Amino acid sequence: MQQKKFVPFVSPETNMAEFTVRALVIGLFMSVILGAANAYLGLKAGMTIAATYPAAVISMALLKALKGSILEENFARTVGSIGESVAAGAIFTLPGFFVAGVWPQFYTPGHYLTSTLILISGGVLGIMFVALLRRVMVEDAELPFPESIAAAEIHKAGRASGGSSKFLFGAMAGGAVIKILGDFKLFAPSWEKFIPFSKQTITGTPISGQGGLLLSSPGISPAYMGVGYIIGPKLGALNFSGGLIAWGLLAPIILYFIGPSLDLNAWAAFIVGKDLKDPALSVADAMTKDGWAAALDKVNNPSFQIGQIWRFIVRPIAIGGMLMGAGFTLFKMRKSLSAGISRSVSDVKKAASGTSENTPRNEKDISFTWIMMGILGVAIATFCITYFIFQTTFIVALAAATVLIVLAFFFGAVSGYLVGIMGSSNNPISGLTLTTLVITALILVALGVTGQEGVASVLGVAAIVCVSAAVAGEMLQDLKAGHILGGTPWKMQIGDLIGVVLAGCVMFGVLIILNEGDIAKGIKDGYEGGFGSKNLSAPQASLMAMLSKGIVGGQMAWPLIIVGMLMGLGFILMQVKSPMLVSVGMYLPLETTFAIFLGGIVKGIVDMINERKKHNDAQKARVENTGVLLASGLIAGEALMGLVFALFYFMDVSIPEIFKDPSFLVSILVLLIIGYILVQIPIKNAGSPDEPAPPTANF
Repeated sequence: MQQKKFVPFVSPETNMAEFTVRALVIGLFMSVILGAANAYLGLKAGMTIAATYPAAVISMALLKALKGSILEENFARTVGSIGESVAAGAIFTLPGFFVAGVWPQFYTPGHYLTSTLILISGGVLGIMFVALLRRVMVEDAELPFPESIAAAEIHKAGRASGGSSKFLFGAMAGGAVIKILGDFKLFAPSWEKFIPFSKQTITGTPISGQGGLLLSSPGISPAYMGVGYIIGPKLGALNFSGGLIAWGLLAPIILYFIGPSLDLNAWAAFIVGKDLKDPALSVADAMTKDGWAAALDKVNNPSFQIGQIWRFIVRPIAIGGMLMGAGFTLFKMRKSLSAGISRSVSDVKKAASGTSENTPRNEKDISFTWIMMGILGVAIATFCITYFIFQTTFIVALAAATVLIVLAFFFGAVSGYLVGIMGSSNNPISGLTLTTLVITALILVALGVTGQEGVASVLGVAAIVCVSAAVAGEMLQDLKAGHILGGTPWKMQIGDLIGVVLAGCVMFGVLIILNEGDIAKGIKDGYEGGFGSKNLSAPQASLMAMLSKGIVGGQMAWPLIIVGMLMGLGFILMQVKSPMLVSVGMYLPLETTFAIFLGGIVKGIVDMINERKKHNDAQKARVENTGVLLASGLIAGEALMGLVFALFYFMDVSIPEIFKDPSFLVSILVLLIIGYILVQIPIKNAGSPDEPAPPTANF
C-alpha cells in the first residue's frame, strides 16, 4: 500500500510572514524568561519543565493580538523554548566548577566569559548537528514526536479560538504574589522541629545524646507544588520517598550512633575559623576569639548536627544512588540508544549532499558548508578553552576537542531520537552528561591529566556536550512541529542560533544572581548559602563535581558512593520505577520533596474527581491542559520573582518584614489556596461532553 504524502498546514507555495522582527523579539524574550525560570527551578528542585508548551501558548496569545501569522507563532515558539535547553545545560554543569573548588569564587569576568563561551558553543553544536539530521528524523514514521504534535495542534486550534493563555498569565501573577508575601514574611516558609529519641543530658561543654528525628513541613512554594502537579502523584511519591529515607531513616540512625562521639569543640573552631577567614585556626586559638560561644551554641543544637550528617554523609550516598539510577536509565534505553547511534552515522551520508535549488521552502536547512564551519568553530573554541583557559597540554586540549565532537554528535542524535519517541520532558539529559563526563575523565586521566586543570577540562567538555544534547532534543522537537505547520527549517535554525547566543550571554548572570543572592540571604538568616546549599541544592552539578574530582583528583568519598550505588541496585531489584528520582529526593531538603509530593497529591485528587464525574476523554484533556498551564504559571511566577529577590539580596536592598516571626498557620492557608486553585479551576473548565478534545502535551 502506497504511503499517503504528507501535506503541511501551510503549503510550501504560500508566502506568509515568518521570520519577522516582532516574532524574533517575542521569542528572545521568552527564551530568557523561560530559561531563567528553569534555572531557578532546576537549582532548587533538581528538575526542569519542557518549555515548548508554555512557549506555544504565550507566542500564540501575543502574536494573535498583534494579528501575526501562524508561522510567526511557530518561529517565536521555537526561539522561545530554546532558552530552557541552555538553562538545563548550565545548571547541570556550571555550578560544578564552584562545588568542585575549581572556581573558589563563582563570579569573575573570566568565569563569565568562559561560561558564556561554553554555553554558546554547546548550543551552536546542537543546532548544527540537528540541521544535519533534521530531514531523516522528522520524516521518520517510527518517531511519533508526541509533544511536537501537541504544540502544532495548539497553534492550529489558536487560529479558531483562544483564551487558554489567561490561565498561564493569571497563575504567573499568583505565583509571583505568593513569593512576594513570603519574602515579606507574611507567613513562614516552612516549619521544623527536632524530636529527640531520648532525653538529652547536658554535661559541661559537649552534649551527649541519643539522636532524634527532624520533622519538617512542606515548603510554601507554588513552584514546587506546580512541579508535583505536572509529574503527578506516582512520581511525586517516588521523589518524596527519597526524602523519607534520608530524613526518616539514614540521618536519624547515623546521629543516634555517632552523635555522642562528635567533637563539638573542633566543629565550633572550624565555624569560627571560617567566619574569621582563617580555615587553619586551631582549637586553642579559636577559644580566645569572638564568636566562640555562638559557634558552640550552634553546634550544640541537634538540628544543626543532623543537618550536617545529611549534608556530608547522606548526600554522598544519594549521589551514588543517582549514579546507579542514571546508568539504569540508559540501560533501559539501550535499544533506543543503539538505534539512535547506528542511524546517526548513515543519516550523515544522506544529509551531506545538501539541498538542491528545487528544494521546497519547507525542506531547506542551513547549508552543509555552514554546518561544517559551525562544527569546526566549536572544536576550535573547545581547544582554546582547555589549552589557554584551563591550561592543559596541547595533546590534552586536542583530545578534549576531538572527544567533544564525537560524543556531542552521537548524544545529540540520541537525544533527538529519544525526544522523537517520548518528548523532551522525558529526555535523560543528565544521564547522557554523566556518561560523557566519565568517558572524558577516563580518557584525559589516561593522557596524564591531574589536578584542577584536569577537573576543569572534564567539566568543560561535559558542559558543552550537555548543552548540545539538550538543545538538539528541544530543537528537533520544534522542527517537527514546524514540519507539521509548514515552517521554514533554515529560518527556525537561524532563530535558534540567535536564541542560544542571547541565552548563553544571559544565563551565567542568572546563576550569579541566584548564587550570590542566596549567600547574602544566608549571612542574614544564619545559614551557609550558595550552590550546594539547602536552598540551591544543584544535585546534578554536585554529582558532576564529585565524579570529576573523584576520577581525576582522587578525592571521591568512595565508601559512601559505593554504599549509595548498592542502595540504587537494591531499588532496581525491587523494581522501583525511577531509582534516579528516589535518589534525587534523598539529596534535596525534605521540605522541597514534601511540597512536590503535595502537588502530586493535588493532581491525584483532580484525577479522582475526573473519574467520579465520569468525564470523557475530551473533558479530561481540557482539565489536563488547564492544570498544566496553571502549574507552569505558578512555577514561572515564583521563579521570576525569586530572581528579583535574589538580586535585591545581592545588592543589599532592605526587604520589609510584615512579621518578625510569622505564624505557620498562615502558611497552611496559603497551601490550601494553591491546592484549591489547582483543583477547582481545571475541573470547572472541563466543558461539555459534546465538545471536541483539545490537543494535549505529553508531560
